[in-house]
Amino acid sequence: MSIYKFNYPITRKSREVFLKQKGFVIWITGLSGAGKSTLASELEKKIFALGKLTYVLDGDNVRSSLNNDLGFSNSDRFENIRRVAEVSKILLDLGVIVIVAVISPEKIQRDFARKTISKNKFIEVYLETSLELCQKRDQKKLYEKAKNGTISNMTGISNLYETPTDPNIVIKGTLKTENQVQVIFNYLSRNKIFYTKVSR
Repeated sequence: MSIYKFNYPITRKSREVFLKQKGFVIWITGLSGAGKSTLASELEKKIFALGKLTYVLDGDNVRSSLNNDLGFSNSDRFENIRRVAEVSKILLDLGVIVIVAVISPEKIQRDFARKTISKNKFIEVYLETSLELCQKRDQKKLYEKAKNGTISNMTGISNLYETPTDPNIVIKGTLKTENQVQVIFNYLSRNKIFYTKVSR
């Protein structure tokens, strides 16, 4: 059965003109403890300070609200990414600059998100941080719990993290956060993404 979709007269381009910005999605992937949330927070602050409307979808926050009914089975992990991608798409349609910080360990998940959101509006950022460093930063004690058997399906321990093969940006997790943010800004400027004027 086909689903009828109503086309509203206010388009994404109209909203972008109103906001004086181009909407896009920055999708940050990496192991737990890689520094995704910290990077997303600092990136949002810098973009917002420039007068741009932005919003962060953080994996932990989404898991405790929109996706609190999901576990960590393969199907639930995929559903988690599907929902985040769909919300990102809605925010993108509003003209918002969306920053997503989720582990998204499998290539199929990231490819699905890219296809759902739009290839031309999706910027995949791989925050490359070694498992050893992530374990040292383990503020939530997840790796410790995984090793003790308290939790299962822990990415990097019992579940594989598939290293991105073709991300738009690779950032070393050992860099200072301010330098990581600058790497992203350099990419946006070089590719005329962030600074492109919006015209009617």
